[in-house]
Parts: sequence; structure tokens; C-alpha cells
Amino acid sequence: MSDNLALQSVLAFIGRLLLAAIFLSSGFEKLADPSGTIGYIAAANLPLPSVAYAIALVLELGGGILLVLGYQARLVALALAVFTLVSALGFHTNFADQNQMIHFMKNLAITGGFLQIVAFGAGPFSLDARASRV
Repeated sequence: MSDNLALQSVLAFIGRLLLAAIFLSSGFEKLADPSGTIGYIAAANLPLPSVAYAIALVLELGGGILLVLGYQARLVALALAVFTLVSALGFHTNFADQNQMIHFMKNLAITGGFLQIVAFGAGPFSLDARASRV
């Protein structure tokens, strides 16, 4: 493996870890406080807060774990990109509030990171790469 390919492999893995970290952390917080999370979703006037909570939990924890492992990474990244964009639109559109604008832009940046995984895959240090070698 060339030095450049080795560096790209490590960076792709670290990128997946960093993207997954925010979702795993958020998922565990939601797991610890379901009623608070459901209340927050309801306060944002989003439909079916309990269903939205379950979807968020599955995507954040399940998607985060699959992303770290690099399993079905393109599909997982696409699902998380859509979830992240929908979250931005559902929770962070009060652009008069500087903090909400920052959160909105952060979500857009994260969505961009996920689209990179959709486009280029998980990289060599992943279960997807291992499966393609078998």
C-alpha cells in the first residue's frame, strides 16, 4: 500500500468516526431521556413525536454504529444525510437566532460529509471493503 493510499485509508476511517461520534452521543442522550426528547420534538410542532423519536434513535445509534464499522456505508450515509437535513429544517430555521443559524450550517456541513461517503464509499478500513475482497 502506497503512503498516499495508506493516508487516505486512515483519513476515511477517522472521518467516519468523527461523523458517527455526534450521532452516537446524541442517540445515547435520547435513550437516557425519551420523554424529554419526545417533548422537544412536539415543541417543534413536528408530527408524530413518538414515531420521530424512534426513527431518530434507530438512525443515530444504529446508523452511527454501522458507519463506524463501515457496513453498508453508502446507504447508511445517505439515510443520515437525509435525517441531518430534515433535522436542520425541523429544528434550526430561526435564522434571527445566531445559535440556530450555526446549528443549521453545521447540519449542512455534516450532510456534505455524508454525501462524500455516498459518493466515494467507506474506504479500505471498513466491512464494505472487506466484503468486496472476499
